[in-house]
Amino acid sequence: MVLKKHLVLAALLVSGGQFVSADTIQLKDASAVTGKILAEKPEAVVVDVGYTVLVVPRAAIARVVKATETNPSVAAPVSTGGQFYAATTKSATARDVSSLVKQIGEAVVQVKNPSGLGSGFFLNEDGYLITNFHVIEGESEISVEVYHQRNGQLDRETYKQVKIIAINKFQDLALLHIEDKDAPKFKPVTLGNSDLLNVGDGVFAIGSPLGLERTVTQGILSTKTRQMEGQLYLQTSTQINPGNSGGPLFNLAGEVVGVTNMKITFGEGLGFAIPIELVKNFLDHRDAFAYSTDNPNNPFRYLEPPSRMKAKPVEK
Repeated sequence: MVLKKHLVLAALLVSGGQFVSADTIQLKDASAVTGKILAEKPEAVVVDVGYTVLVVPRAAIARVVKATETNPSVAAPVSTGGQFYAATTKSATARDVSSLVKQIGEAVVQVKNPSGLGSGFFLNEDGYLITNFHVIEGESEISVEVYHQRNGQLDRETYKQVKIIAINKFQDLALLHIEDKDAPKFKPVTLGNSDLLNVGDGVFAIGSPLGLERTVTQGILSTKTRQMEGQLYLQTSTQINPGNSGGPLFNLAGEVVGVTNMKITFGEGLGFAIPIELVKNFLDHRDAFAYSTDNPNNPFRYLEPPSRMKAKPVEK
């Protein structure tokens, strides 16, 4: 969690069935729905997305791709969610952490606000990034610190024009976008598949624990179905501390398999991460979680400051 808060356990995500191989319904608006197709009717397609069953009208569908139509031996990234992020259907060959950090470390960022900080990671080169909801909760001034690789070294750059795109308080996820005019193309990560993980697999995290940016910690997956207050998390022995929140948990192929978000404060090596399959669902349906200060039904709103903070009229 961020520095301003102590790490406590909380119900943060909506659990649901996950699919090792999923069908994909490409929609005409360039978005996509992934899950298990239960029925195909002339007027609609019925698909189980894990936490509910959706009925998608045929008129909105551009293409239906069955899981059996894909080649399971291909591990190259495939774009989903309307070219919004890259993901793999099969993990690549494991590599040493040192070489992976050099390759993907630039994609991990610090997310700052006046009250504390957390971590995050880029989904695409256009500056869209994931972090935890609690990292930006209640804040209106958000900045992102990026470490660009230039001339063989890392240069720190701070971007202050950061927009909240979508939030899900219950899954503890937030989608941000850097909108600085002079922002370059950013280094993105590749999303893996947390369903393919096995207990005992090696994993590692990159983040900013206690503000110590670009800290790398390594461990194993302790369990992939740790139930806490009715929710399921990835449990890892990888050291996670305040400031790691919102950062990536990688497998040894350099793919993000979870988003670190909490630990048990009175123990060691008891960290937890949101499975990446839930993150993909949040991204694929980001329009449903779109943040807008004008929308009274938005799951979270920034309220006007207390009246005592407003300037008082001058009495004549």
